[in-house]
Amino acid sequence: MASERMLQFVECEQSYPDKRSPEERARDFREIAERYAAPQADAQAARCSQCGVPYCSVHCPLHNHIPDWLRLTAEGRLREAYELSNATSTMPEICGRICPQDRLCEGNCVIEFSGHGAVTIGSVEKYITDTAWAEGWVEPLHAGAATGQSVGVIGAGPAGLTAAEYLRVQGHEVHVYDRHDRAGGLLTYGIPGFKLEKDVVMRRIERLVEGGVQFHLGFAVGEDATLDALRQKHDAILIATGVYKAREIAVPGNSADGVIAALDYLIASNRKSFGDEVAAFDDGRLDAKGKHVVVIGGGDTAMDCVRTAVRQGAKSVKCLYRRDRENMPGSQREVANAEEEGVEFVWLSAPESFTADKHVKEVAVAGMRLGAPDASGRRSPEVDPGRKFDVPADMVIKALGFDPEELPQLFGSPDLSVTRWGTLRVDHQTMMTSLPGVFAAGDIVRGASLVVWGIRDGRDVSKQMAKWLKAKAKGEKKAA
Repeated sequence: MASERMLQFVECEQSYPDKRSPEERARDFREIAERYAAPQADAQAARCSQCGVPYCSVHCPLHNHIPDWLRLTAEGRLREAYELSNATSTMPEICGRICPQDRLCEGNCVIEFSGHGAVTIGSVEKYITDTAWAEGWVEPLHAGAATGQSVGVIGAGPAGLTAAEYLRVQGHEVHVYDRHDRAGGLLTYGIPGFKLEKDVVMRRIERLVEGGVQFHLGFAVGEDATLDALRQKHDAILIATGVYKAREIAVPGNSADGVIAALDYLIASNRKSFGDEVAAFDDGRLDAKGKHVVVIGGGDTAMDCVRTAVRQGAKSVKCLYRRDRENMPGSQREVANAEEEGVEFVWLSAPESFTADKHVKEVAVAGMRLGAPDASGRRSPEVDPGRKFDVPADMVIKALGFDPEELPQLFGSPDLSVTRWGTLRVDHQTMMTSLPGVFAAGDIVRGASLVVWGIRDGRDVSKQMAKWLKAKAKGEKKAA
């Protein structure tokens, strides 16, 4: 019986796809793990306990039907597994690669709690959809019957691309505006290839283009057109810009040469991977080769920076983080990967100043300790007066997170309301901003977050926009 293939978590041990050796993977920007072979994927999927309340699905922002497509994979019904996986996500193979499964689905797997090791959900998800692309099961995007209505999407990241797909399927004309010369947002320029190879992103974008989504790249709203001008052109607007303004470190020497922002560094590296000419990389400013590199921060962006520096041939790579390992926000798997590749983590440490003649040469570091919990329940870092030391540095990368840009000013739209954090204020039922017909979704609403939440928000906002557009069309018909 098919059911006998499941519940194999006692007999079959947890096994992830083999990772390439640290020495090999440090020489290139290819993904570090190979894909499962079919028997391995089937066997790992069969470890699922098919529990009555699937905590994996509950803790997935998309509420993917995880136990169901694991069962189908175990039974060898891979095309059906793909179709079910694709039903709730526009980018399952991307989520399979970059979601922090250890904090979401796998971290809440029932058999993980029982001590048998979680089902390797992310790796199976990646396997299912990669196979679907290879076998030609991924169907073209088919636009619905034309509604005669037009939608403008500002931002070609996960939220914008997801909404664009759903709105196009509903029959709307969809135009996507993005300031970069390639679509994808942080999927393209922020996340390194060793986590997400760029052809995986580009094939998704090509599918949208072939389905009639129109991209306007190198288009900066506020410069090439105001928000009001786009509102006049389209029946509805979605703002899905993400958050790109780097948080600063207020210490002496912050403006010295060699002290750079994480996103500038990652964008330059990803552009080189595409074969672009990047002056600031080619002249050495954004190239870590032969340098002592210090990265400040403990999130996933910091992990991307330290591992990129290793691949660029840095002489040494250190990561300073003001809390300890257990309290860092980044993925523990990423920390482990970085350590394997030679990155040194200096826990409970924060920069006091950057020493420089003109170019940075050293970081003065203050030791930290964890004090009383803050409002979020995390213990607040405080200076440990007994610990001070210096770290040599030819390049310092600031990776302390991102804040929203000042969109009302940037877009020439002072009536666009923002919260005290600078994120766009929306009605959380309709996802509409203070401007009629202008919606917002993704990080520009919730703050810097995960790609999977961007996809979820794009899915949700497309439903709200469809309702509003339908009501608008009815109103116009009555008025005529």
